[in-house]
Amino acid sequence: MEKNQRRVVWLLVCALLFGSMTGCAPEKLSKILQQYQQSKQDASQSDQQQKNTEQHVTSQQGTGTDRTKETGQTADKSNQQGKQTNQMTESPSQQGAQELETKSQDVKAPERLSVGKYAYEQLNEAEQLVYDEMLEAILNHEKTVPISTIDTEVMQRAYTAIGSDYGGLFWVEGYVFTRYTKGEELVSLEFSPKYTMEKEERQELQKQIDEMVEAWLAGVSLNDTDYQKAKYVYDILALNTEYVEGAKDSQNIISVFLNKQTVCQGYACAVQYLFNQLGIESTIVSGKALGEPHAWNLICLDGDYYYMDATWGNNGYRDKEGVETSFIDYNYMAMTTAQMQMGHEPNGEIPLPECSAVLNNYYIKEGYYIETWDPDQIGAMLAPAWEERQVITLKFGDENLKEQAFQYFIQDGHIADYCSQITQINYIEDSQWNEISFCFNRL
Repeated sequence: MEKNQRRVVWLLVCALLFGSMTGCAPEKLSKILQQYQQSKQDASQSDQQQKNTEQHVTSQQGTGTDRTKETGQTADKSNQQGKQTNQMTESPSQQGAQELETKSQDVKAPERLSVGKYAYEQLNEAEQLVYDEMLEAILNHEKTVPISTIDTEVMQRAYTAIGSDYGGLFWVEGYVFTRYTKGEELVSLEFSPKYTMEKEERQELQKQIDEMVEAWLAGVSLNDTDYQKAKYVYDILALNTEYVEGAKDSQNIISVFLNKQTVCQGYACAVQYLFNQLGIESTIVSGKALGEPHAWNLICLDGDYYYMDATWGNNGYRDKEGVETSFIDYNYMAMTTAQMQMGHEPNGEIPLPECSAVLNNYYIKEGYYIETWDPDQIGAMLAPAWEERQVITLKFGDENLKEQAFQYFIQDGHIADYCSQITQINYIEDSQWNEISFCFNRL
């Protein structure tokens, strides 16, 4: 996938004589990273039964055996969608199944570490308990734990919620579950996380990540406003992380904080992780963007929900020679549901709120949202950006207002009235968002 880029044409603006000028509409994302999709259980059952057991076929090995212990494997989402397997293991006796059933009933209730986290709160009480059990096992690096359900769909929903609430679980990708039966009766499930490293390696990498995160967050305070924190995280990810297809460890935060190269899943995990350090509620949303698998975030600022896509915030444009210049696109920092749906489609794995708040929208907060025609007001915004050679994007209340500004400042050349000694201008006109970006940084 190419990162979201815009193509722009270099144009000349003469202080004394202005010709007719044309600009290019933004080149929106044509291809989004195939982000990891969590598989559904794909168990095969034969019609043959022996001694009240089922014969299951593993999709990887192509062989099956009679067992009373069934192990299913669920793969995490990745660039290449993981294969779903059902894998057979040694058969325990009925007595062993009874012992496991008794043991699972005696398990101490786990700590409720996730109360208040968004995805956790969307689960019912039974699903929350399974979530707590699974999370405790992952955090403690346990190999296998019994869980308080025999419903694999409950287990799946709980695990999906964990992945949405915790972007920092870089040492685990998916899980294996084991079903124990007594005769034809299913009596218990065991949950086994699939770890990608040993606990010692995890601890060393966590130390390195903590050091980098501390350095990255040195410029923001817990006393800052939610908007300041959100913009800081959005900016620092765009400035310090490169979008690279096939980047190493791209599905977790290692790729962001240690490698500085990632894809959409890495960005979404990093947003959640950084926001957690700053006391801002955030969860990872999976789905599609422009028809391709994608990940972004649901965030809560000052009690209102917004959507954030840090992947698309890391933007760029190309001039007519094909030279690319990076810039931060703030359209995707605090989106409403309607704005999010312009390019994103959630997969529905977790219920999502209707987001309609705009008070923490970048353009409104920074004063770059234009609702009435006042050329002097607009010129006063352009002048300092020109002096500092920055990109400035102005969002207009409707298309007519944007067209009026485009005609006046660009086609008629009145930008020279406010930007002293300007001789050329690089701009982006975006009809979808009713915006004009003045790219003074390449002049």
